[in-house]
Amino acid sequence: MRKKLIEVSLPLAAINAAAAREKSIRHGHPSTLHLWWARRPLAACRAVLFAQLVDDPSAWPEAFPTEAAQARERERLHGVIADMVPWEASGDERVLGRARFEIARSLARGRGEAPPERGDARAVLDYLAEHAPPVCDPFCGGGSIPLEAQRLGLRARGSDLNPVAVLVSKATCEIPPKFADMPPVNPDADPHRAWRGAAGLADDIRYYGAWMRARARARIGHLYPKVAVTAAMAAARADLAPYAGKELTVIAWLWARTVASPDPSMRGAHVPLASSFVLSSKAGRRAVVVPVVEEDGGYRFTVKAGGLDAAALAEARRGTKTGRGANFACLLSGAPIRAAHIKAEGMAGRMGARLMAVVAAGKQGRVYLDPTEEMVEIARRAEPEWRPEQELAPDPRAIWILAYGIDIHADLFTPRQLTALTTFSDLVAEAREQVESDFPGSAGVLAGMRAKRTQEEDAGGTPAHPGATRAYADAVATYLGLCVSRLANRCCSLNFWDPGGAKVQQVFARQGLPMVWDFCEANPLSDSSGGFAGQVRYLANAVEASPARAGEAAIIQRDAAGGTRLADGAIIATDPPYYDNIGYANLSDFFFVWQRRALRGIWPDLFRRVLAPKDEELVADRHRHGGREEAERFFMDGMGVALRNMHRSGADGFPVTLYYAFKQSEAGQDGLTSPGWATFLQGLVDAGYVVDGTWPVRTELAGNLKKRVNALASSIVLVCRKRAPDA
Repeated sequence: MRKKLIEVSLPLAAINAAAAREKSIRHGHPSTLHLWWARRPLAACRAVLFAQLVDDPSAWPEAFPTEAAQARERERLHGVIADMVPWEASGDERVLGRARFEIARSLARGRGEAPPERGDARAVLDYLAEHAPPVCDPFCGGGSIPLEAQRLGLRARGSDLNPVAVLVSKATCEIPPKFADMPPVNPDADPHRAWRGAAGLADDIRYYGAWMRARARARIGHLYPKVAVTAAMAAARADLAPYAGKELTVIAWLWARTVASPDPSMRGAHVPLASSFVLSSKAGRRAVVVPVVEEDGGYRFTVKAGGLDAAALAEARRGTKTGRGANFACLLSGAPIRAAHIKAEGMAGRMGARLMAVVAAGKQGRVYLDPTEEMVEIARRAEPEWRPEQELAPDPRAIWILAYGIDIHADLFTPRQLTALTTFSDLVAEAREQVESDFPGSAGVLAGMRAKRTQEEDAGGTPAHPGATRAYADAVATYLGLCVSRLANRCCSLNFWDPGGAKVQQVFARQGLPMVWDFCEANPLSDSSGGFAGQVRYLANAVEASPARAGEAAIIQRDAAGGTRLADGAIIATDPPYYDNIGYANLSDFFFVWQRRALRGIWPDLFRRVLAPKDEELVADRHRHGGREEAERFFMDGMGVALRNMHRSGADGFPVTLYYAFKQSEAGQDGLTSPGWATFLQGLVDAGYVVDGTWPVRTELAGNLKKRVNALASSIVLVCRKRAPDA
């Protein structure tokens, strides 16, 4: 057995620093293609895979006969890793080429043959494609491990039970290589540009995304009007003076949920449940909502901007909340509004909403305006043609809105949001037809496109085959469907306004669906963070940055614990589900219902169910399995099967790497107190593995809301070998 570098030594500090920094990278990062929970940083995946395949110098005593020589060689290999883990190196072919050569050289040594020429990048990639075992991740999730295998020039195989994860992984690493170096087909494409990698595909995503938005504006633009700043408004507020007589694009409408006051003297008047009245906390740009109680017993909201001191800001931050949880005070009488009353009103379908403020885009920043009855009336005109009636999963750990009567997916959205999302979903099919229509008109596309798949795979055997046109149109439509899915994350009644960043925050700022009392309704036709254009921009940038010209990838939907064998002779690297921390299937339904509407015609097998599969999902969900012991037994049995599948299918000459995370709260003075860890390690032993090494990798960086929740702390990368039968 030749030891691999990961079994002896790693430059852990360099890997952890790059992994931590990567969490703040946005533009072009694969995580911005589409949300998936608990992604592992690319830096860690890249380094672990490299060290999993490259021999440790001690494996070749004839080349490195002394410990000093071996130490020098390890330092050199550490330098290769340190150079390739920063985000900036992810697209640097010079740096990646050195890493690929080291992998090829180790493979060649093991085969007893000469490696390809060091400087011949094409020869190195060809050698890896022919001789390197595929890298298999049976719990691929968002696709980080297959993507990094692909970036290193290796064939990648990934699978997951969850259809949303499969689609995201396909879009991340399977689709771009099929259209590498292909020019875009849209009529505005630059015919003189050299389209490398997935740049052409990204250009078409941007073009047809804009095409969809233009048609959506024509159909539903009346629901998202501009707001006029009158002379009277400008005279009343100095900050509005520069906009007098102008119309501004609305970015968001800010609403507060309401319930009938429990105070009998209020005679059922609906009062706001506002967790905060702050619109902007930026120095020099402070703005707040001011509730005004009228003499007739009613109330209204106005906006105050400028001249706000710290005390005024602190007062506004309190809103009408009186403590933790769902506890508020009646704006009109001061009477307490307890959580039980709010839940009862919600379950009875009597919870309402009141418009507090309007946020518009100005040349000098955000402009905060008073609500108007006209704006409320326009929102009420929306009549969605379709509603996702599927029930939300009964998961009280993460889906907390069930207690307030929000129990089907349609309840998560306002009528105007449902109208917008349905419109964009239906436009995906129309955009796909437009791509097919434009395809033959693009000069040089048919002549220059390389056939990436065989006719048996239904993609066309020659560039001129109709299947090639169909496959490309399906690919562009897939990304546009994911843009709609991304839009749902910014176009929901669980979005909240970020007064520090002055922007719409996504639904999944944390791994759950908590109640949001004062929510913001983004304008999907605007250019702000909540608009469709922003979703297209982020996704297209991620596609363009993909390593489309390196190794190929194949992602399938499969249950790793279902007894199915994996790819034989594969190098196994995977990030299994963490015991009971995240209910992936329950949360992914949020995206599934919209992806299914937009993409079922393209991916019928992925969206054959009405919701993501739950019962087979390998998490210890006591609510699903009837108790804690039953959930632990299900997890242990399923993980045992999955690990035995890996043991049977994994390549004998390479170690297996498994990432396993734990919560910071589980690390006490007496060590780890985790049933997940104990169950997982027992499964490893029972499957026939021996743990050959452990590396603590800082894969989690708590930020924003996650600093206040029980987030994962880090991952332990377990390096395992098959245990000898006579051990």
